[in-house]
Amino acid sequence: MTPFRYSIWDLSLTILGFIFFLSDILLDVWAAVNFYNEGAYLCLGILVFLLLGSSFLAQIYSWLWYKYDNFVMRTKFEENLSPNLKILHFFQLGIFIRNVSVLMSVKNYKQGGSLEDEAVYLNHDLAMLRIIETFSESAPQIVLMLTITLQQGQLDLITVLKTIGSMSAVALCVTSYHRSLRSFLPNAAEPSIVSSIFYFIWNWFLLISRLVTLSLFASVLPCFLFAHFFTSWLVLFFFSWRAQTHFMDSAFGEWLYRATVGLIWYFDWFNVVEGNTRNRTFLYHTYILVDNSILLGVWCGMMITDPPYFVVPQLYAIIIAASVFAVYAIGLFFKVLYYKCFHPNVQKQELKGYTEQIQEFPDTVDSPPNMMMLRAFSHHTDGKEKDRPVQPAPCNKRMKMLAENFYS
Repeated sequence: MTPFRYSIWDLSLTILGFIFFLSDILLDVWAAVNFYNEGAYLCLGILVFLLLGSSFLAQIYSWLWYKYDNFVMRTKFEENLSPNLKILHFFQLGIFIRNVSVLMSVKNYKQGGSLEDEAVYLNHDLAMLRIIETFSESAPQIVLMLTITLQQGQLDLITVLKTIGSMSAVALCVTSYHRSLRSFLPNAAEPSIVSSIFYFIWNWFLLISRLVTLSLFASVLPCFLFAHFFTSWLVLFFFSWRAQTHFMDSAFGEWLYRATVGLIWYFDWFNVVEGNTRNRTFLYHTYILVDNSILLGVWCGMMITDPPYFVVPQLYAIIIAASVFAVYAIGLFFKVLYYKCFHPNVQKQELKGYTEQIQEFPDTVDSPPNMMMLRAFSHHTDGKEKDRPVQPAPCNKRMKMLAENFYS
């Protein structure tokens, strides 16, 4: 028995994520060309900075994880590319390689192969890479595009629907990450698909409120948004350092991870340490609520006293600010509902893939270093075969640690 299963929902999210990945590249090129044709060189520069910065960040993580795993290639596609893996990451193709590897391992399994657990392992890393890419590129890009739209005063229905769609894609990425963590739960504690729907809903409301708040503030004081981000990131980075995370296998990687956590926290909550996170979550959301209130208050004040680009009547400005604040409160309500009704609380040792068992049968450890393979014994009751060692699924220790942070 292998501890992991790759469900049809996981496959659907993987395929959908790959489609979003390819679509995002095309949309980014289209947006860059539009900025260039319109002569909006400052916006073009910001967009290019976000795209390159996010891509380099994701490639660094992908390369470090290959290195931490001693460059063990889990699919034939990766094996064929392994001699050129470094240069492919340099040319920003690491995430593409990981996407294709997951899809090929799933295809192999569906055709009768044995790479289902490899698909789970690869999808774990891919889910985390998508989180990093989403909050370093997609979320800031939504703020940029919405800010430009607000400054131009062209907030029509199509623009609203496009913005909601982009924010939904971000919430879907977070939900895909949540689905990836679920594979570590014991079968008895596995929640239903309804839990993922609630998880999507509360993230969707919180992200909409946060991103709209930042966009409204940037529409009146665009330069101050950079100062706001930098000072907020320093505070959040300090707390991620104080949390004493242990996610990466090198000092450089760990500092990079803590800096990335500060970036993610600027937009949404992310569990980074094991144990009861109720107090930390409460402090985080209190901080964001206060921060949102200040930013919305500044925007309201500017709209009433000195609107720089477009005029919003005083009553409408107050209603908009109150509505954005209320959306965050609704998101918190659904989050509390999720944790009360759907979130399973399990002990660390109950999670699938715990690697302590590797010490029980030292004579069976014949895999390459850092494979983190679990060992077990299967017993055949027909009397024709003796007990023999069986090699269950590889355990992704990085995502296992995140699952411990989230569930235990």
